[in-house]
Amino acid sequence: MKIVIFAGGSGRRLWPISRQKSPKQFEPIIGSQSTLQLAVDRVAGAYGLENIFISTNDRYTGIIQQQLPGLPTTNVIGEPARRDLAAAVGLAIAHLSRATDLDQETMAILWGDNYMDQVPNFLQLMRAAESLLQQGDARIVFMGETPRFANDNLGWIGLGAKLGEVAGQPYYRFGSLSYRPPLAVCQRMFAEKTHVWNTGYFVTTLGYARHLYQTYQPEMWAQLQQIEAGIGTAVYADTLHAIYPTLPSISFDDAILQYVPPEHAVVLHGALGWSDPGTLYALKEAINADPAANVTKGLTVLEAAQDCLVYNYEPDKLVAVVGVEGMIVVNTGDALLVVHKDQIPLVKKLVNGFEGTELEPYS
Repeated sequence: MKIVIFAGGSGRRLWPISRQKSPKQFEPIIGSQSTLQLAVDRVAGAYGLENIFISTNDRYTGIIQQQLPGLPTTNVIGEPARRDLAAAVGLAIAHLSRATDLDQETMAILWGDNYMDQVPNFLQLMRAAESLLQQGDARIVFMGETPRFANDNLGWIGLGAKLGEVAGQPYYRFGSLSYRPPLAVCQRMFAEKTHVWNTGYFVTTLGYARHLYQTYQPEMWAQLQQIEAGIGTAVYADTLHAIYPTLPSISFDDAILQYVPPEHAVVLHGALGWSDPGTLYALKEAINADPAANVTKGLTVLEAAQDCLVYNYEPDKLVAVVGVEGMIVVNTGDALLVVHKDQIPLVKKLVNGFEGTELEPYS
């Protein structure tokens, strides 16, 4: 199996931990390793570093090579411009096509900014997905997390009829995708057990992925074919920089997934301990979802406080938090953020406002 881990986002909702120069996937926000390093570690033992590819922005290739010194440099796929996920997945498929000429080669799309603490369950799902594809029971397999609560900060996958089991793992007809539905809807879906959290992970074959692009995005695919022809040659960089920025900026869901015939897709899900710490409070929930608990890093002291995340990155400064609830406090060497958990969406708006001002170096 070939595995592509996406690690190109800027992570502004996790500011000031995540910055343009070093986004969240490269930071040790949980433990001592970055979430990208953790993502690679999950699959390296089972599939080998030579089969793992990292898709990222050109500006981050140096960080990736530093954090993953054992990864072949040719397995780092740099995008010269941000063109959304349809273009990024298409570019990754072009590179995989150069790495193998087998249409039946399985490929997985994973993310480098997630957290997971039940890795054996995840690897079991990966093996089950591969079996379903090899047996012809599916052409694309979506992998979900069995929901732990009614989370309205995530996408959800609707489950259709149960189709069977593979290696003791039940699988279901794909039903639907819902992106951050209202809390009341999440509560209903959670209670009825009709949906699972959407991890964004899926497994398919290289041939089917190419078919989807060729069929539903023929113009984009023709441009990607030009890029693919140059991979491994002296003209690759010039071809990539000339063509890639002209690709349409469209999501993978809108460009590809909405056209996948339902009978081609199935869903696997399990208790992976998966979370997407996409915001600072989601990070707190990922580490400890107990509303009475606090999560801290560095030199901190809390008194009469609960449901807070307090991260202090300055070793010679004490951060004290007293008499508050649901507060997020992040202190770095050049920025201090204090925000209530209910106002977390304003963090991205704040940082977006730095662009074009004297504060842009802090973004």
